[in-house]
Amino acid sequence: MRQFVIIGNSAAGIAAVEGIRKKDRNSKIIVISDEDYLSYCRCLISYYLAGEVKEEKIFYRPESFYKDNNVELFLNKKVSRVEPKKNRLICEDKSIFGYDCLLIATGARPKFPDIPGIKKRGVFGFRTLKDAKEIAGVLALTKTACILGGGLIGLKAASALKKRNVEVKVVVKSKQVLSQMLDFEAANFVLRQLEKNGIEVIFGQDVSEIIGNGDIKAVKLESGKVFGCSLVIVGKGILPNIDLIKETEINTNEGICVDNLLNTNVSNIYAAGDCAQTLDVTTGTSSVNALWPIAVEEGRIAGRNMAGENISYDGSLGMNSLEVFGLPVVSLGIYKIKEDLASQFEELKFQDPKANIYKKLILKDNLLVGAILVGDIKNSGLFLKIIREKINVTSFKERLLKDNFGFPEIMDLVNARSKLYV
Repeated sequence: MRQFVIIGNSAAGIAAVEGIRKKDRNSKIIVISDEDYLSYCRCLISYYLAGEVKEEKIFYRPESFYKDNNVELFLNKKVSRVEPKKNRLICEDKSIFGYDCLLIATGARPKFPDIPGIKKRGVFGFRTLKDAKEIAGVLALTKTACILGGGLIGLKAASALKKRNVEVKVVVKSKQVLSQMLDFEAANFVLRQLEKNGIEVIFGQDVSEIIGNGDIKAVKLESGKVFGCSLVIVGKGILPNIDLIKETEINTNEGICVDNLLNTNVSNIYAAGDCAQTLDVTTGTSSVNALWPIAVEEGRIAGRNMAGENISYDGSLGMNSLEVFGLPVVSLGIYKIKEDLASQFEELKFQDPKANIYKKLILKDNLLVGAILVGDIKNSGLFLKIIREKINVTSFKERLLKDNFGFPEIMDLVNARSKLYV
């Protein structure tokens, strides 16, 4: 009987358990997590912080899941290194686990800037339920907060704090919010919504110092300006958790390099989720797309392949969504075109500022490779299908942004024109 070990108890890890059990009901599965909690949905922690979702609603697999799937679960145990040549791993508490097949699904962690005061009490990441609970625990004494970074994590944290009656400033180094998922025009729709709801955004600056004796009293900007706050949340991107294999022969780049089976260059070691680097279907390059649904798909496929199947993973693409005080925003695939490559792409746009609607589609060789939707996101699933299935849009390109364009029309066209697939 084989022994499967999974490092990570989140989206990819849980999906891998289910993938293994579709093929193999008897082999032993060990899941190791450095967190204290059963599996929960990270996507909901901002709603928990905002007071909109109770803690028990965050957990998406009950405790019985582990017993039902014959899983031995180890919580609050951090793996410090993997030893591929010995088929074992070592934890910080010196415990050792052997494996026949290993999945690394360690996720990612917040990227903290190296500035004075960053380790002061009152500075938080916003990645885990523990982060959210610790932030919630100090809100009774918090009137003002500063968010470092205007990305997805930062804006979710800012919105949640504002809903808890905290005054919030967001400090952004670039010239726009959500620079990793929106173009400048779309970002301005989001900015207006933030400002309308009382969130101040400071552009072109970084925080150079966090000031305070013990507790936080203020932050200092690169310009020298200082403003008071008692809470800082860092939302300046993430780093894949790959330190545990840094000294091994496992290939890494931005994340852990895997093939189309989610297998590393070591035959009995797989990787999935936010620590894995896979093919991006829109760019044709290898990258880390740290998104919940991608982690679930990768974990499921990795689990089934670990159990002896041979399922190919087609790759991922950037898929981001959020709601900013009632304004829905979706970004798919390529969202910006570099100036030197502009001639290779075509853009279709529609905007109605009064209705808070902005839509942009990016095409290359009559294939849809990217989309931005603000305010009206009803066709996001349809556009995702067109991108993933590489459907040639030539015959219906002019109708893509029409209000009445929908899934049935695409299926009629696909059935009528067998050559729509490339």
